[in-house]
Amino acid sequence: MEGGMWKSGIFVPMDFQRRPTRIVNIGGVPLGGHYPIRVQTMTNLPTADIDGQVQQIIRAAAAGAEYVRITVPTLNDVVHLYHIKKKLTGRWQAHGPTGLRKNQSQVTSHESLVTPLIADVHFSPKIAIEAAKVAAKVRINPGNLISQGGRRKEKGERWEDGLYLELMHETLRPLLDVCRENGTALRIGTNHGSLSERILDRFGDTPEGMVQATLEAVRICQAENFHDLVLSLKSSNVKVMVEATRLLVKRMDEEGMDYPIHLGVTEAGEGEDGRLKSAVGIGSLLVDGIGDTIRVSLTEDPEHEIPVAYGILQASRARITRTEYISCPGCGRTTFKLQEAVKKVKEATAHLAGLKIAVMGCIVNGPGEMADADYGYVGAGPGKVHIYKGNTAVAKNVDEEDAVIELTRIINESVVE
Repeated sequence: MEGGMWKSGIFVPMDFQRRPTRIVNIGGVPLGGHYPIRVQTMTNLPTADIDGQVQQIIRAAAAGAEYVRITVPTLNDVVHLYHIKKKLTGRWQAHGPTGLRKNQSQVTSHESLVTPLIADVHFSPKIAIEAAKVAAKVRINPGNLISQGGRRKEKGERWEDGLYLELMHETLRPLLDVCRENGTALRIGTNHGSLSERILDRFGDTPEGMVQATLEAVRICQAENFHDLVLSLKSSNVKVMVEATRLLVKRMDEEGMDYPIHLGVTEAGEGEDGRLKSAVGIGSLLVDGIGDTIRVSLTEDPEHEIPVAYGILQASRARITRTEYISCPGCGRTTFKLQEAVKKVKEATAHLAGLKIAVMGCIVNGPGEMADADYGYVGAGPGKVHIYKGNTAVAKNVDEEDAVIELTRIINESVVE
């Protein structure tokens, strides 16, 4: 079939249009719809360390985090969350670094947006209810909600669907009421490693089980006319995460659901391992057009996750926040110092966010391979460079020593035009 490809039973068109979703307001920073794909992170300190939390959040926001999630394991931590929010109010504006401001949601220079805080709650519906009075969004996991929120399953007993869903509904209803009253969004975040016993009994530890668990909770929210939802299916196994998310989107489309999707590979690790797994998992879905917010989960301080997240968005062309460079690896045909040229071009043009600039070693890898670039710096012979604007060579046989200056001159003239 022309114009696309099949992935996990879903036909994906090659134009990679972003999947349309409803807009969910999270603390004044909208998510979904036409808004940019949002970047978030999570603090890694005890919630009771209020000053440490505040400093981590400020550093993460300075790096470009648009939401920050905080674990809230106890009712006392809800109080800590309140004080963290209070300390942040007025101290930090969620505009991000200068290079990202124009990608924020209709933010003008005189507006003040405190970085929205998300409460991460497991097991206790009571804590979730109290956290919803403070946080901009609450994350719950349907896999561990009922054991604490409703009657415990007796040993050897098998949950009946009707009883389980009734308890789930009774558990969610008061939380949804509080979320509605306070303008708080809800993330239904299903983890591969924490599916309920009932789901495991019926579907096993599978993407199908993850999707079923998620949609059961969504349907209850819909029955209560609550739609400020964000959904996520996470796993430390990249293949499971990708397959489950694609399957969720397929089922949502069949049922006419348009909720935003949060993407992430949970427990991805640290260093190169965490970055590679996150890039493969998150990036695969972004190029499918799936995803409205992402979190790169690294065993590192939160601010280290942010540049990786923006890098994945840039590489998948899902959100452009800096200059993009296209360069070949070089070969025997290259007749100038390619690596040095790439470095010089980057130094001269790194401030031009949104432009695509190609640095190519020879005419063979030049116009054809850089067809998607706005400007090109292409080796034309020993010590000579052609400068391209689009697919047209606008300056030929420029001395290598003068080529970067000529490239920037042509770019500047085009900007003035």
